[in-house]
Amino acid sequence: MSIQDRVIQCRERKGWSQRELANRVSINYSVLNRIELATRPIKDQELNNLANVLDVSADYLLGRSDTPNLSEEQKFEVFKNNPELERWYYELPRSDEEDLEQLREMWEIIKRRKK
Repeated sequence: MSIQDRVIQCRERKGWSQRELANRVSINYSVLNRIELATRPIKDQELNNLANVLDVSADYLLGRSDTPNLSEEQKFEVFKNNPELERWYYELPRSDEEDLEQLREMWEIIKRRKK
């Protein structure tokens, strides 16, 4: 199965349109359409974003694995090794309680918006 087929399959499994997935991944709808049609190659960051949003591994989308989901340990490794998230990994445990509480409140707002 091609990467395009896997993206389509995962998107449809979630019940999302191309436009909805494109919005969730923060790419233009036409870009996702061309990726799914295999008329445009997928960039590395787009692959990572799609995998994260679709809750599968990049290896699964690339066809290097038949197991769509990562184990908790693998998910942690991906998180820990993501340069954009590295700051959170190291700084969060050193934050004071008031900052952590504000962060928890913001996270709850974000989760409610996505439902």
